Amino acid sequence: MEKIQHKYLDVRGLKLHVAEIGTAGPAVLFIHGFPEIWYSWRHQMIAVADAGFRALAPDCRGYGLSEKPAEPEKTTFRDLLDDLVAILDLLGIPKVFLVAKDFGVRPACHLAMVHPERVSAVITLGVPFILNVIPFGISKGFYMHRWREPGRAEKDFGRFDVKTVIRKIYILFTDSELQVARQDQEIMDLVDPSAPLPSWFSEEDLTNYATLYEKSGFQTPMQVPYRAWLEDYGVDELKVKTPALLIMGEKDYALKFGPLAEFVSSGMVKEYLPDLEVSYVPEGTHFVQEQFPEQVNPLLLNFLKKHT
Repeated sequence: MEKIQHKYLDVRGLKLHVAEIGTAGPAVLFIHGFPEIWYSWRHQMIAVADAGFRALAPDCRGYGLSEKPAEPEKTTFRDLLDDLVAILDLLGIPKVFLVAKDFGVRPACHLAMVHPERVSAVITLGVPFILNVIPFGISKGFYMHRWREPGRAEKDFGRFDVKTVIRKIYILFTDSELQVARQDQEIMDLVDPSAPLPSWFSEEDLTNYATLYEKSGFQTPMQVPYRAWLEDYGVDELKVKTPALLIMGEKDYALKFGPLAEFVSSGMVKEYLPDLEVSYVPEGTHFVQEQFPEQVNPLLLNFLKKHT
Protein backbone atom coordinates (compact mmCIF):
# COMPACT_ATOMS: atom_id res chain seq x y z
CA MET A 1 0.00 0.00 0.00
CA GLU A 2 2.81 2.41 0.82
CA LYS A 3 4.09 2.05 -2.75
CA ILE A 4 0.90 3.55 -4.15
CA GLN A 5 1.45 7.22 -5.00
CA HIS A 6 -1.19 9.95 -4.95
CA LYS A 7 -1.55 13.01 -7.13
CA TYR A 8 -4.13 15.67 -7.89
CA LEU A 9 -4.94 16.77 -11.42
CA ASP A 10 -6.81 19.89 -12.55
CA VAL A 11 -9.60 18.26 -14.53
CA ARG A 12 -12.34 20.35 -16.08
CA GLY A 13 -12.40 22.86 -13.23
CA LEU A 14 -12.00 20.37 -10.38
CA LYS A 15 -9.03 18.85 -8.56
CA LEU A 16 -9.39 15.10 -8.99
CA HIS A 17 -7.41 12.57 -7.00
CA VAL A 18 -5.60 9.76 -8.81
CA ALA A 19 -3.82 6.87 -7.08
CA GLU A 20 -0.99 5.34 -9.11
CA ILE A 21 1.59 2.57 -8.92
CA GLY A 22 4.00 1.46 -11.63
CA THR A 23 5.57 3.87 -14.08
CA ALA A 24 6.27 1.68 -17.11
CA GLY A 25 4.31 -0.75 -19.20
CA PRO A 26 0.76 -0.60 -20.55
CA ALA A 27 -1.65 1.54 -18.53
CA VAL A 28 -4.58 0.04 -16.64
CA LEU A 29 -7.26 2.48 -15.47
CA PHE A 30 -9.48 1.29 -12.62
CA ILE A 31 -12.94 2.86 -12.22
CA HIS A 32 -14.80 2.36 -8.95
CA GLY A 33 -18.49 1.97 -8.13
CA PHE A 34 -20.48 2.83 -5.00
CA PRO A 35 -19.81 2.74 -2.05
CA GLU A 36 -16.27 2.30 -3.27
CA ILE A 37 -13.43 4.68 -4.05
CA TRP A 38 -9.88 4.18 -5.38
CA TYR A 39 -9.05 2.11 -2.28
CA SER A 40 -11.33 -0.72 -3.40
CA TRP A 41 -8.77 -1.53 -6.13
CA ARG A 42 -5.78 -1.73 -3.76
CA HIS A 43 -5.20 -5.47 -4.28
CA GLN A 44 -5.51 -5.30 -8.07
CA MET A 45 -3.35 -2.18 -8.45
CA ILE A 46 -0.40 -3.78 -6.67
CA ALA A 47 -0.83 -7.04 -8.60
CA VAL A 48 -0.86 -5.44 -12.05
CA ALA A 49 2.06 -3.14 -11.17
CA ASP A 50 4.08 -6.14 -10.00
CA ALA A 51 3.30 -7.75 -13.37
CA GLY A 52 4.77 -4.78 -15.27
CA PHE A 53 1.71 -2.60 -15.87
CA ARG A 54 1.02 0.99 -14.86
CA ALA A 55 -2.03 1.10 -12.57
CA LEU A 56 -4.14 4.22 -12.07
CA ALA A 57 -7.32 4.60 -10.00
CA PRO A 58 -9.06 7.97 -9.79
CA ASP A 59 -11.73 8.95 -7.32
CA CYS A 60 -14.70 10.08 -9.40
CA ARG A 61 -15.69 13.73 -9.01
CA GLY A 62 -17.41 14.23 -5.66
CA TYR A 63 -16.06 10.92 -4.32
CA GLY A 64 -13.25 10.31 -1.85
CA LEU A 65 -10.36 12.74 -2.20
CA SER A 66 -11.63 14.33 -5.41
CA GLU A 67 -13.19 17.76 -5.28
CA LYS A 68 -16.97 18.07 -5.24
CA PRO A 69 -18.65 19.98 -8.07
CA ALA A 70 -20.37 23.22 -7.08
CA GLU A 71 -23.75 21.74 -8.00
CA PRO A 72 -23.59 18.00 -7.28
CA GLU A 73 -27.20 17.53 -8.30
CA LYS A 74 -26.26 18.41 -11.88
CA THR A 75 -23.49 15.81 -12.20
CA THR A 76 -23.93 13.43 -15.13
CA PHE A 77 -22.45 10.18 -16.37
CA ARG A 78 -21.11 12.22 -19.28
CA ASP A 79 -19.08 14.20 -16.74
CA LEU A 80 -17.41 10.98 -15.61
CA LEU A 81 -16.59 10.02 -19.20
CA ASP A 82 -15.13 13.45 -19.98
CA ASP A 83 -13.13 13.37 -16.73
CA LEU A 84 -11.56 10.03 -17.68
CA VAL A 85 -10.57 11.29 -21.12
CA ALA A 86 -9.07 14.44 -19.58
CA ILE A 87 -7.08 12.36 -17.07
CA LEU A 88 -5.62 10.25 -19.86
CA ASP A 89 -4.74 13.38 -21.84
CA LEU A 90 -3.10 15.10 -18.87
CA LEU A 91 -1.02 12.01 -18.12
CA GLY A 92 -0.08 11.52 -21.78
CA ILE A 93 -1.64 8.06 -22.01
CA PRO A 94 -2.76 7.33 -25.59
CA LYS A 95 -4.29 3.90 -24.94
CA VAL A 96 -5.47 2.07 -21.86
CA PHE A 97 -7.01 -1.06 -20.42
CA LEU A 98 -10.20 -0.26 -18.50
CA VAL A 99 -11.18 -2.16 -15.35
CA ALA A 100 -14.54 -1.14 -13.93
CA LYS A 101 -16.88 -2.19 -11.15
CA ASP A 102 -20.58 -1.58 -10.58
CA PHE A 103 -21.66 1.81 -12.01
CA GLY A 104 -18.06 2.42 -13.14
CA VAL A 105 -18.89 -0.01 -15.94
CA ARG A 106 -21.02 2.64 -17.61
CA PRO A 107 -18.30 5.29 -18.22
CA ALA A 108 -15.84 2.51 -19.08
CA CYS A 109 -18.09 1.12 -21.81
CA HIS A 110 -19.01 4.64 -22.91
CA LEU A 111 -15.31 5.48 -23.33
CA ALA A 112 -14.77 2.31 -25.35
CA MET A 113 -17.70 3.20 -27.61
CA VAL A 114 -16.79 6.83 -28.33
CA HIS A 115 -12.98 6.45 -28.31
CA PRO A 116 -12.32 2.81 -29.33
CA GLU A 117 -8.83 3.75 -30.55
CA ARG A 118 -7.88 4.60 -26.95
CA VAL A 119 -9.09 1.36 -25.33
CA SER A 120 -7.20 -1.95 -25.52
CA ALA A 121 -9.86 -3.95 -23.68
CA VAL A 122 -12.57 -3.61 -21.04
CA ILE A 123 -12.77 -5.72 -17.87
CA THR A 124 -15.93 -5.38 -15.80
CA LEU A 125 -16.92 -6.71 -12.39
CA GLY A 126 -20.46 -7.14 -11.11
CA VAL A 127 -22.22 -6.19 -14.33
CA PRO A 128 -21.22 -6.55 -18.01
CA PHE A 129 -22.97 -3.51 -19.50
CA ILE A 130 -25.35 -0.93 -18.02
CA LEU A 131 -28.51 -0.14 -19.93
CA ASN A 132 -30.20 3.14 -19.01
CA VAL A 133 -33.42 1.45 -17.91
CA ILE A 134 -34.88 0.39 -14.58
CA PRO A 135 -36.08 -3.24 -14.84
CA PHE A 136 -39.79 -3.80 -14.27
CA GLY A 137 -41.07 -5.98 -11.46
CA ILE A 138 -38.69 -4.84 -8.72
CA SER A 139 -40.31 -3.55 -5.53
CA LYS A 140 -40.49 0.19 -4.92
CA GLY A 141 -38.67 -0.56 -1.67
CA PHE A 142 -35.54 -1.65 -3.59
CA TYR A 143 -32.58 0.52 -2.62
CA MET A 144 -32.09 1.91 -6.14
CA HIS A 145 -35.68 3.18 -6.26
CA ARG A 146 -35.33 4.72 -2.80
CA TRP A 147 -32.00 6.41 -3.52
CA ARG A 148 -33.27 7.88 -6.79
CA GLU A 149 -35.59 10.09 -4.74
CA PRO A 150 -33.83 13.45 -4.12
CA GLY A 151 -32.94 13.84 -0.46
CA ARG A 152 -34.26 10.48 0.74
CA ALA A 153 -30.92 8.68 1.07
CA GLU A 154 -29.29 11.77 2.56
CA LYS A 155 -32.00 11.89 5.24
CA ASP A 156 -31.66 8.15 5.87
CA PHE A 157 -27.85 8.32 6.10
CA GLY A 158 -28.00 11.47 8.23
CA ARG A 159 -29.30 9.47 11.19
CA PHE A 160 -25.85 7.87 11.53
CA ASP A 161 -22.20 8.81 11.43
CA VAL A 162 -20.40 8.18 8.13
CA LYS A 163 -18.54 5.13 9.41
CA THR A 164 -21.81 3.46 10.40
CA VAL A 165 -23.33 4.20 6.98
CA ILE A 166 -20.40 2.58 5.17
CA ARG A 167 -20.48 -0.38 7.56
CA LYS A 168 -24.19 -0.91 6.88
CA ILE A 169 -23.83 -0.63 3.10
CA TYR A 170 -20.93 -3.10 2.98
CA ILE A 171 -22.87 -5.61 5.07
CA LEU A 172 -26.02 -5.06 3.02
CA PHE A 173 -24.37 -5.34 -0.40
CA THR A 174 -22.46 -8.47 0.60
CA ASP A 175 -25.75 -10.35 0.88
CA SER A 176 -26.90 -12.39 -2.10
CA GLU A 177 -30.48 -11.11 -1.91
CA LEU A 178 -31.90 -7.84 -3.24
CA GLN A 179 -32.07 -5.00 -0.70
CA VAL A 180 -35.76 -4.20 -0.32
CA ALA A 181 -37.26 -2.14 2.52
CA ARG A 182 -40.84 -2.23 3.73
CA GLN A 183 -42.95 0.88 3.41
CA ASP A 184 -42.26 1.72 7.07
CA GLN A 185 -38.49 1.19 6.71
CA GLU A 186 -35.53 2.98 5.20
CA ILE A 187 -32.65 1.11 3.59
CA MET A 188 -30.31 1.60 6.54
CA ASP A 189 -32.90 -0.13 8.75
CA LEU A 190 -32.32 -3.40 6.87
CA VAL A 191 -29.01 -3.97 8.67
CA ASP A 192 -28.96 -5.22 12.26
CA PRO A 193 -26.68 -2.90 14.27
CA SER A 194 -24.98 -5.96 15.76
CA ALA A 195 -24.21 -7.56 12.38
CA PRO A 196 -20.46 -8.13 11.90
CA LEU A 197 -18.43 -6.87 8.99
CA PRO A 198 -17.59 -9.39 6.28
CA SER A 199 -14.53 -11.41 7.34
CA TRP A 200 -12.46 -10.03 4.48
CA PHE A 201 -13.24 -6.38 5.32
CA SER A 202 -11.26 -5.13 8.30
CA GLU A 203 -11.90 -2.29 10.72
CA GLU A 204 -8.91 -0.59 9.12
CA ASP A 205 -10.57 -0.88 5.71
CA LEU A 206 -13.77 0.57 7.18
CA THR A 207 -11.87 3.48 8.68
CA ASN A 208 -10.16 4.22 5.36
CA TYR A 209 -13.50 4.31 3.54
CA ALA A 210 -15.17 6.38 6.25
CA THR A 211 -12.37 8.95 6.25
CA LEU A 212 -12.76 9.47 2.50
CA TYR A 213 -16.56 9.72 2.61
CA GLU A 214 -16.39 12.13 5.54
CA LYS A 215 -14.59 14.43 3.12
CA SER A 216 -16.85 13.93 0.10
CA GLY A 217 -20.23 13.29 1.65
CA PHE A 218 -22.93 11.40 -0.24
CA GLN A 219 -24.63 14.03 -2.40
CA THR A 220 -22.64 13.42 -5.58
CA PRO A 221 -22.62 9.61 -5.09
CA MET A 222 -26.42 9.65 -4.90
CA GLN A 223 -26.66 11.77 -8.06
CA VAL A 224 -24.31 9.52 -10.03
CA PRO A 225 -25.21 6.74 -10.41
CA TYR A 226 -28.72 6.64 -8.98
CA ARG A 227 -30.43 9.87 -10.00
CA ALA A 228 -28.64 10.01 -13.36
CA TRP A 229 -29.39 6.35 -14.16
CA LEU A 230 -31.75 7.04 -17.07
CA GLU A 231 -29.32 9.40 -18.84
CA ASP A 232 -28.91 8.53 -22.51
CA TYR A 233 -25.52 7.41 -23.83
CA GLY A 234 -25.83 9.70 -26.83
CA VAL A 235 -24.26 7.22 -29.27
CA ASP A 236 -25.62 5.69 -32.47
CA GLU A 237 -24.65 2.11 -31.62
CA LEU A 238 -24.60 0.58 -28.12
CA LYS A 239 -21.76 -1.81 -28.80
CA VAL A 240 -18.29 -2.22 -27.26
CA LYS A 241 -16.13 -3.74 -29.98
CA THR A 242 -12.93 -4.17 -27.96
CA PRO A 243 -12.16 -7.46 -26.19
CA ALA A 244 -14.05 -7.69 -22.90
CA LEU A 245 -14.06 -9.79 -19.75
CA LEU A 246 -16.76 -10.03 -17.10
CA ILE A 247 -15.74 -11.26 -13.65
CA MET A 248 -18.80 -12.09 -11.57
CA GLY A 249 -19.25 -13.45 -8.07
CA GLU A 250 -21.74 -16.32 -8.10
CA LYS A 251 -23.42 -14.87 -5.00
CA ASP A 252 -23.54 -11.27 -6.23
CA TYR A 253 -27.01 -9.84 -5.53
CA ALA A 254 -26.82 -8.11 -8.93
CA LEU A 255 -27.58 -11.47 -10.57
CA LYS A 256 -31.11 -11.06 -9.18
CA PHE A 257 -31.41 -7.52 -10.52
CA GLY A 258 -34.04 -7.90 -13.20
CA PRO A 259 -33.03 -10.34 -15.95
CA LEU A 260 -29.24 -9.88 -15.52
CA ALA A 261 -28.44 -13.56 -14.96
CA GLU A 262 -30.36 -14.58 -18.09
CA PHE A 263 -28.91 -11.60 -19.99
CA VAL A 264 -25.44 -13.07 -19.43
CA SER A 265 -26.14 -16.82 -19.53
CA SER A 266 -28.27 -16.68 -22.70
CA GLY A 267 -25.64 -14.73 -24.62
CA MET A 268 -27.91 -11.71 -25.10
CA VAL A 269 -25.14 -9.62 -23.59
CA LYS A 270 -23.07 -10.19 -26.73
CA GLU A 271 -25.37 -7.85 -28.59
CA TYR A 272 -23.52 -5.12 -26.67
CA LEU A 273 -20.18 -6.86 -26.04
CA PRO A 274 -19.63 -9.25 -28.97
CA ASP A 275 -16.08 -10.21 -27.88
CA LEU A 276 -16.95 -11.02 -24.25
CA GLU A 277 -15.49 -13.70 -21.99
CA VAL A 278 -17.19 -14.50 -18.68
CA SER A 279 -15.59 -15.88 -15.50
CA TYR A 280 -17.48 -16.67 -12.31
CA VAL A 281 -15.95 -16.74 -8.83
CA PRO A 282 -17.63 -19.32 -6.57
CA GLU A 283 -18.85 -17.79 -3.28
CA GLY A 284 -18.00 -14.33 -4.65
CA THR A 285 -20.29 -11.46 -3.65
CA HIS A 286 -20.74 -7.95 -5.02
CA PHE A 287 -17.30 -6.97 -3.70
CA VAL A 288 -15.54 -9.91 -5.31
CA GLN A 289 -12.28 -8.05 -6.02
CA GLU A 290 -11.86 -7.21 -2.33
CA GLN A 291 -13.23 -10.51 -1.07
CA PHE A 292 -11.19 -12.87 -3.27
CA PRO A 293 -8.22 -10.99 -4.78
CA GLU A 294 -6.31 -14.26 -4.96
CA GLN A 295 -8.89 -15.48 -7.49
CA VAL A 296 -9.70 -12.23 -9.26
CA ASN A 297 -6.11 -11.08 -9.83
CA PRO A 298 -5.03 -14.10 -11.93
CA LEU A 299 -8.16 -13.75 -14.08
CA LEU A 300 -7.39 -10.07 -14.58
CA LEU A 301 -3.68 -10.57 -15.28
CA ASN A 302 -4.18 -13.44 -17.72
CA PHE A 303 -6.62 -11.34 -19.72
CA LEU A 304 -4.35 -8.26 -19.70
CA LYS A 305 -1.35 -10.29 -20.86
CA LYS A 306 -3.44 -12.00 -23.54
CA HIS A 307 -4.34 -8.62 -25.05
CA THR A 308 -1.05 -6.77 -24.57
